Amino acid sequence: MAVTAVRPSSTPTGGAEIPAGPAPRRVRPPRWLDLRLVLGVLLVLGSVLLGARIVSAADATVPVWAATGDLAPGTELTADDLVAVDVRLDATADAYLSAGTQPEGRTLARAVRAGELLPRTALEEPGELVQLALPVQAGYVPPGLERGQLVDVYAVADPAAGATAVADGSVTVVVRKAPVQAISGRSGGVLSTPTTAIQVVVAVSAEDAPDVLAAVGGRPLVVVVHDSVDADVDAGSVERRPGGAGTSGAAVPSTAPAAGPTG
Repeated sequence: MAVTAVRPSSTPTGGAEIPAGPAPRRVRPPRWLDLRLVLGVLLVLGSVLLGARIVSAADATVPVWAATGDLAPGTELTADDLVAVDVRLDATADAYLSAGTQPEGRTLARAVRAGELLPRTALEEPGELVQLALPVQAGYVPPGLERGQLVDVYAVADPAAGATAVADGSVTVVVRKAPVQAISGRSGGVLSTPTTAIQVVVAVSAEDAPDVLAAVGGRPLVVVVHDSVDADVDAGSVERRPGGAGTSGAAVPSTAPAAGPTG
């Protein structure tokens, strides 16, 4: 008897149902108005703006004028006396003179040191000051004399200093604590001699100018420089004597201009 193997059919019968598989999920395209994206962009922009503001505040400098050298009260400012510097002053910026202004021709009311920022309170309106050019032999002017320094000027009736009319050895104060406005005629060459005359321009009040000229009286002059430019005095003050003209009768000891010839 023959046996026949029968393989069951894999085809489901008409009555059996095949369960449906999971539906595939489609990737949705990103939306530009996604809340998380917007928040991220805002955070980045906020950080950038905050950082820029902090850096800008740390570098908030303003240009103001500073003195290039020591300047005595009464000095009339020129362009060479000042230099523009950038500094951080915050709320005090208005107390100093901005580099956008032109202070040339203004007069200092007090001394200003080299490198010091120029405060507005250091300037005063031009008063009745005049500039006098005093002829002085080079040998009687300190070699380090510079514009802006304070000087005393003496008239010396000494033949050794070149006095001819009166040679009694007297010494007379011509002007005290006068700011030097300019120096001209100085030469450092081989042709310069102690007897070469140079001009020392000082500022004095207009009412004192005649007294200064009278005190000179044609006598040789000696210049004495103060160590400091700090002085609470009027520019180019002179001593007045009752019944006299200026300082013409105010003699000082002969040791006063001890600087003598400085070569």
